[in-house]
Amino acid sequence: MTTPLYDFAIVGGGMAGASVAYRLAPSASVVLLERESQPGYHTTGRSAAMFMESYGPPGVRALTRASRQFYTAPPPQFSAHSLLSPRGALYVAQQDQAEALRHVAEELGQSIPNLAHLSAQQTLALAPCLKPDQLLGALWDPDSQDIDVNALLQGFLKGFQKEGGHLQCNAEMVEAKFVQDHWCLRLQNGTEVRAKCVVNASGAWGDAVASIVGAKPIGLVPRRRSAFTFKAPEGTDTKAWPAIVGIEEDWYFKPDAGQLFGSPANADDTFAHDVLPEDMDIALGIDRIMAATNLNIHRPTSTWAGLRTFAPDGEMVIGFDDACPQFFWLVGQGGYGIQSAAGYSSLAACLLQQQVITPELEACGVDASMFYVQRLRK
Repeated sequence: MTTPLYDFAIVGGGMAGASVAYRLAPSASVVLLERESQPGYHTTGRSAAMFMESYGPPGVRALTRASRQFYTAPPPQFSAHSLLSPRGALYVAQQDQAEALRHVAEELGQSIPNLAHLSAQQTLALAPCLKPDQLLGALWDPDSQDIDVNALLQGFLKGFQKEGGHLQCNAEMVEAKFVQDHWCLRLQNGTEVRAKCVVNASGAWGDAVASIVGAKPIGLVPRRRSAFTFKAPEGTDTKAWPAIVGIEEDWYFKPDAGQLFGSPANADDTFAHDVLPEDMDIALGIDRIMAATNLNIHRPTSTWAGLRTFAPDGEMVIGFDDACPQFFWLVGQGGYGIQSAAGYSSLAACLLQQQVITPELEACGVDASMFYVQRLRK
């Protein structure tokens, strides 16, 4: 029996792979290959993402702006409700952090028109859990919102499969050969997949996948981010609290499903693997949150870590390889891969199908050339 020939084989079933599969499936045959037993295992499934148009380098911010409309009013068959919910972000500064407050205000002010400078008293009105004695003030971003990460991922996966796309889990690619005009991929489970084009959406494993197909790696750097949940103060309704972030972004916490979600906001260089939280990271996060607040964290209720993978210059890599035939990069989402997924998947689908980018992407300032792999080959 002849193995079917797909238009696209997407390697990696996280948010990047699922979102571009969703975009391609209505007009192409697509197979999504996930090395784990379920999609979104390594990074997407460990994220407590927020939608923050001010977050990330310029290209990322443009892709995030281009995602807002989809998240606010997704297609009816995708989700019956908005994927965003109000939260707001409060960037908190202590008395000895005046310079950091000034710097962050300048940076955020360029992309957040509604950014407000709050006094210590105004800050405490929004976040009464903060200690008042050393508090200088804060920056208030009222437009930051929570993202329903699971609904977003499942919407992409279900939409992709409804259009005839095939999802294969436990399907790690171990060998690839380009024969005549298509790729022959051998999976660890012994099966073979044939596709005209391979899309590398494999996150921390992006360079390893490139090596398998014979493309030159680009120097992706996976970084560990540790996180934990802890009980909210007894008798306190915290669900309307904003996300509270240290002005130097070395700690943050936010409400999460009846508890509080915290992190030391670490970004420790590591390698592609099933990452676990370091005890020291968790202790550091707890210590920093308790130093700035009146919260008493006896012990976390859960701990975990995820991988955030960056290209050397911090921008995403989206586009065809400059030497390897029919091999497309969709990697380097860093800590922005959830909030910008609707934007970068739309851009990737346009490039993969040799189409001009959409007016919506252009209106948000998306410049495809910012993301091409060639910039990293110099």
